[in-house]
Amino acid sequence: MIIPHPTQFARIPGHFTFDESTAVRASGDALGAARLLRTLLAPATGLPLRQSPTGTVVLVVDAMLGGLGDEGYGLTVGPDAVLLRAARPAGLLRGVQTIRQLLPAQALSARPVTGVPWRMPGVQITDVPRFGWRGAMLDVARHFQPVSFLRRFTDLLAFHKLNVLHLHLTDDQGWRMPVAAFPALTEVGGVRAGAVPHSGAYTAAELRGLVAYAAERGVTVVPEIEMPGHARAALAAYPGLGNVPGRALDVWTEWGVCDTVLGVHDEVLDFCRTVLGEVLDVFPSPYVHVGGDECPVTEWETSTAARRRAAELGLGAPRALHGWFLGQVGEFLLAQGRRPVCWAEDSGALPADFTVMPWRDSAHGLAAARRGHDVIMTPYRSTYLDYPQSADPAEPPGQAGGVVDLRAVHGAGAAPADWEPAAAARVLGTQAQLWTEYVSTPAHAEYLAFPRLAALADRAWNPASDWSADFSPALRLHEARLDALRVPRRSPAPTTTLR
Repeated sequence: MIIPHPTQFARIPGHFTFDESTAVRASGDALGAARLLRTLLAPATGLPLRQSPTGTVVLVVDAMLGGLGDEGYGLTVGPDAVLLRAARPAGLLRGVQTIRQLLPAQALSARPVTGVPWRMPGVQITDVPRFGWRGAMLDVARHFQPVSFLRRFTDLLAFHKLNVLHLHLTDDQGWRMPVAAFPALTEVGGVRAGAVPHSGAYTAAELRGLVAYAAERGVTVVPEIEMPGHARAALAAYPGLGNVPGRALDVWTEWGVCDTVLGVHDEVLDFCRTVLGEVLDVFPSPYVHVGGDECPVTEWETSTAARRRAAELGLGAPRALHGWFLGQVGEFLLAQGRRPVCWAEDSGALPADFTVMPWRDSAHGLAAARRGHDVIMTPYRSTYLDYPQSADPAEPPGQAGGVVDLRAVHGAGAAPADWEPAAAARVLGTQAQLWTEYVSTPAHAEYLAFPRLAALADRAWNPASDWSADFSPALRLHEARLDALRVPRRSPAPTTTLR
């Protein structure tokens, strides 16, 4: 019935009916959840859901419920009252989404619906997530998406109790994050020429507004600024950051891995610290992603300055500058009280204080966990949603290399069962990735995301959820909710690509 599947769920007799007289009772730390409940339900139901000290929908934050953790909640729905309790405000936010799913699907529509009995079945739920990091990455660098869609996507994440929106803000093909100290990053780096021109950038006010909007729904926005590779857009804006003095570059108009990377001279490190400083001012997230993946070292091997830097540091070869570079930016973030995150594409060593996202193979995550890293599992064969979700010829163009279907997403646990307990304890959670080389519209993005994100949310919250007994029956009901939310259920028209 509910996605993600609650950890404890029981039907009890009766129903609770929302009507014109229904009021909400909340105070103190519960007021934010009460506002969210009203914001989400009032437009569709047409009910005022007023605040009242005698309300029959009762929201309570009670620190004595510490066993529920930061996001767990208890929900009792009886004929005369609804009681939602949690130890922390975030738990109430998760419970609000469960209330939404217990109501008829029409309660999710953006358009008011009349003549519908707004009834919830009697239930007793105690629900605690297994993993604290349950997220989705959205690539807005390859194809810019308006902030209105980012807010909608945030709503969809929150509806499925996902709590992280990871924004991939920069890459070879575009720079979307405004940096006051370096205006050309968006003025030049945010504009792509070629056969299919493309441009776009956010303002700091838009991003701050998104952060606040997401926080009201219990979602943290984690920014990603790619370095030292995937940096062609930055090099187009400021060529002096590169390895070849005097070279002029354009924003890259191809997909794949570009071989132009940041240099390793002091000016580059100052640039990175300045950029990250402005990122920290906009995004309060305790985690900041600095990319770190797919960094060709050819330019460093042929650069006199890079070879000199490697020799000065006592490194065996210029390729070792990769770990040194990440260590430098990681130290800056740690000094600011933030935790650096990077992608891991092999089993090699990374700076000790980094949280690692292994994307090629889950074994790389095990290697990182054994070295003492916290790990967020992102293996591409089960979390990359830019891959087609079926082999149907009607599927729009996507990443080549196979299908990532719904069952593959649901079947991949964040902490594999064969990991030893000490390594499994290092797993913070998991997230899906929606790269957008082949995804230019919000409709296409939503089509690829759902229902696969529902499957990831289900297992990340409750790894005990069974495909046949729990998720599949719930998904049949959930499809009506997605329809009410107007999530595209049919393949959109093929989108244009750069080549």
